[in-house]
Parts: sequence; structure tokens; C-alpha cells
Amino acid sequence: MSEITSQGLARLARLKFRAWHRGTREADYMIGCFFDRFHAEWSEVEIELFETMIEEEDVDIMAWALGTQSIPEQYRGPLMDRMMKLDYVDIPR
Repeated sequence: MSEITSQGLARLARLKFRAWHRGTREADYMIGCFFDRFHAEWSEVEIELFETMIEEEDVDIMAWALGTQSIPEQYRGPLMDRMMKLDYVDIPR
């Protein structure tokens, strides 16, 4: 998003909230850290894809990222490839 409007900022705030309030700590860290690390680099298409993906069940998103479940066609691509690296997860100690 090259030009961020107040609507765009509100949308990103909603996405951040959804990314960090998944239901389990593990999902919060995986999805929330992913959002925090990469959302500023995303195109509108990637933001829309993330928006759609986070409506899926946590166990499915985590399984796709961990490679234990086949990734649905609509989520295959650079966004999920990046999520599968898991090098963005920062767990506070």
C-alpha cells in the first residue's frame, strides 16, 4: 500500500488484531509475528490474501506453515512460502 489512508490504517489495525488474537499462544506468535514482520511490504493483493487466510482455522494455517498439511491452491505462492520459513517468530522470554 503505497499511500495509506485512514481507512487503510484501520484495515491494518483490524488485521493486526486478528493476527494476534487467534485463540492459542502458538497461533498468535506464528500469525501475529508474520503480520508484524511483513505487512508493510505487502501489495494490495497480498493484504487481501492474508485477510482471507486468517479467516481459516488456526490449526489449518499452522499445518500449512509447518508443512504437515497440503496447502489449498488459493493460498499457494510467495506469501505462504514466506510463512513456511518460520524465521520471523520472535517468542519473548
